[in-house]
Order: sequence, then structure tokens, then C-alpha cells
Amino acid sequence: MKLPNSAHTSRPWRIHEITRDFRLYDVWALPTPGGPGDFPLLIQDTVKGDTSESPSRVSRALFAIRWKLGKLFGWDDPDSGVGSRVPTLRDRLPADLREGPAGPEFDSLPFTSVYLRDDEWASELGNRTVHGVMHLSWVPDGKGGYRGQMAVLVKPNGLFGKAYMAAIAPFRHLLVYPQLMREIDQKWQAHAR
Repeated sequence: MKLPNSAHTSRPWRIHEITRDFRLYDVWALPTPGGPGDFPLLIQDTVKGDTSESPSRVSRALFAIRWKLGKLFGWDDPDSGVGSRVPTLRDRLPADLREGPAGPEFDSLPFTSVYLRDDEWASELGNRTVHGVMHLSWVPDGKGGYRGQMAVLVKPNGLFGKAYMAAIAPFRHLLVYPQLMREIDQKWQAHAR
């Protein structure tokens, strides 16, 4: 379920310290009911994600088109990513986070872990369109349990990046995120079984 930005901004997340020049694009409540110690399972599911294995033909097609366009136009070339076009957010971390774990690496998605805490994890990606952050957190659900929450923060790369983000907004909100929530729900229910 989409949440208001305040569901992210009102919490004392450490990500706020390093992303002041990023815009918060989306905040989602994840269908991951659990207990206080279940956050690592959400992270594990996330790093194993693969857009080419989505049960949704529409999602698979949209991501396949995006990856092909990225290859054709050089949006995702190695010199356009984190550590090349944009410095990694790890360079901005305060000492306590820099000395702590970055978190696990992704199997196939183009994200890199930035930092990991007991209740929050940040990963980043960079390309010619944007420098983006996926922030996952583990929050009380108001019913005595916990659930995951995802925030997407973006720093577009100039006018092209802003136009790109505006162009994909309808696809993100109408097709990609709803399907992603269904997939997360299915994985989470499988864990419960």
C-alpha cells in the first residue's frame, strides 16, 4: 500500500543524513507481517530478486524494455554508475555507519548495498538517468507486530533524468509497484508456510 511521505520522513532513519539532495519519490508499506527479528528475511528476499523472473508478463516486459533501452543508449554503461558518474553514498556515511556492515550484495539487480542496521538498510544504483536509493526498514505495524517499509529516493541526472522519472511514473505506480507488492506478499506467505 502506498503511504504518505511522512511515513518515511517522520522516522529517525539514518538515511536522512546522507540523502538531503535526493527527492523522496515513493513510500510503500510492504505486505510482510512479522516479528521483531524478521527484517533479515526481507533483505534476503530483496537481494535475490530478479526482474526477469517476475510472474507478471507485464513487469517482465517493462523491465526487459528498460534494460534493452539502457544498453542501446548507454544509460547503464559501467562509466555511468555508482563509483564512476556518481560517488557512492558510502563516502557520505558517518564513521559509525561506515565501520558497520554495508549489507548483502544483490544477485542480479544493479544495486549496491550502502549500510545495514537492525531496522533499516539502504542500497543504491546509478546510471545516466538517476542516482537512486532503495531504503528498506522494519517498522511497528500498530497491532503488536512489524512489517517492512520501502522508500525510493532519487537524484535525477539533469533535465533528462527529470524527464525520465516523469515518463516512467505512470508505469511505476500502475504496473510495477502493484505487481511488486503481490510478489513480495507471495514470497512472504511462502515463508510462513
